[in-house]
Amino acid sequence: MASIKQVQVTFDCAEPERVARFWCEVLGYVVPPPPEGFATWGDFDRALPPERQGAAFACIDPSGVGPRLFFQRVPEGKVVKNRLHLDVRVGTGLVGEERLAALEAECARLVALGAVRERLLRADGVNESCLVMQDIEGNEFCLD
Repeated sequence: MASIKQVQVTFDCAEPERVARFWCEVLGYVVPPPPEGFATWGDFDRALPPERQGAAFACIDPSGVGPRLFFQRVPEGKVVKNRLHLDVRVGTGLVGEERLAALEAECARLVALGAVRERLLRADGVNESCLVMQDIEGNEFCLD
């Protein structure tokens, strides 16, 4: 049986580069270097057929630990709740008011980048508190 070497997380979206750059800011990810022979991603994009220009973008964890994030343009908009979402782990090991303060601080930073705060889910005796949010195209994620 083959083992999985890497995982890529793919987002369907309307504006791949814009959404990718948002997630770079959220996660501390970076845009990888452009393909060989191109000075910039813009140069690469302009070399594509018109219908493929702006159709995809990616970002990577500079440490090489986290998954590559890939963003692809799709014609339809988001209409229902995500079946899969990212948990951005900012409160790991924190509880109570200390955890809430960490979540709120990160929420404020992300709202300034264009994210939307949906709701706070308070600790319930099983799960710690988390904040449900949306990225700049309405994809749900949690600050956990």
